[in-house]
Amino acid sequence: MSIKVKRLFKKLISYSGIFFFILAAGMLYWQLRNYSLRDILNAVLNIPLPNLALAGLACVAGYFALALYDYLALNYVGENKKVSWWKWMLAGMLGFAISNNAGHAVVSGGAIRYRLYTRWRIRGGDILKMLTISGFTYFLGSASIVIIGYFLIPHDILGAAPGARFGINMLFAFCLAAVLSYFAVTIIFRKKSVKIGQIKFQVPSTKMAVTQMLLGMTDSVLAGLVLYFCLIPFVNIPFGVFIGLFVIAQTMGVFSQVPGGIGVFETIFLIALPNTVDKADIFGALLAYRVIYFVLPLIGVGSLFFIYERWLRSQMQRWKEQVRQKIPVLPRPRRRK
Repeated sequence: MSIKVKRLFKKLISYSGIFFFILAAGMLYWQLRNYSLRDILNAVLNIPLPNLALAGLACVAGYFALALYDYLALNYVGENKKVSWWKWMLAGMLGFAISNNAGHAVVSGGAIRYRLYTRWRIRGGDILKMLTISGFTYFLGSASIVIIGYFLIPHDILGAAPGARFGINMLFAFCLAAVLSYFAVTIIFRKKSVKIGQIKFQVPSTKMAVTQMLLGMTDSVLAGLVLYFCLIPFVNIPFGVFIGLFVIAQTMGVFSQVPGGIGVFETIFLIALPNTVDKADIFGALLAYRVIYFVLPLIGVGSLFFIYERWLRSQMQRWKEQVRQKIPVLPRPRRRK
């Protein structure tokens, strides 16, 4: 690689923070492009203030649980002591705030994690391992709640949509087989590793698999509470039935690869809830959920990331000035006549 290419590459890395900020702003527009400010305001105003406050608290707790994905992944690769708590919290929250809105979590959330963790001296191979183990953590939690929720949801709740009912039956069978297989692997291949390409993955212990499942379930329940607090003023639904329906809708939205599961998630809820419920109120609750759980964290954590980038750039400029002051200026050699 030539010197010019190296300099260009360094410049691209140094200015990539601006790219991620523009990307976050673009995703914010994508989330709100079909709604006016009046639509958002009316949807929020129809929900009692105490419910919005509880939804906000559940959202904060939920993103803290999402940040713990990164802490668990750092423990998995043995680098938890190298990264301080505020760093993995920033990387975890920002990564999930971006991937929740943009979809394709490995690409969108992985890109920002790669930028941050390489700066904090984590190797690229270890970052890939972290992304993989975090993906399994999310899937284990979601799949476990799908399995539990399948038995909590009344069998006739999707009677009017046979296609959706068939899809949920297939999803249940897939999740059950996947969870059982994962735990079987941790028992049969205990303390062994699997090499994929040039990267060697250590098979997680059964204890870690249980931790992954519990953390993933906690994350899903907290995310569900955000919508539940917005929804219960308009519809009386038991929380057990709701959380099963929520995770099924959320999982099908993820599988659809639509950013944020937009449309897929809302459709399942509108089909499942009884026709006696005002659909406008349900849509208002769903819209409020999107604003609280998707848009506000993207604004908040994205702003923190932008501030961090600006602070880091100013620190680098300050370090350069300090180095220049400490290095003496050598006199230029005289030319011979």
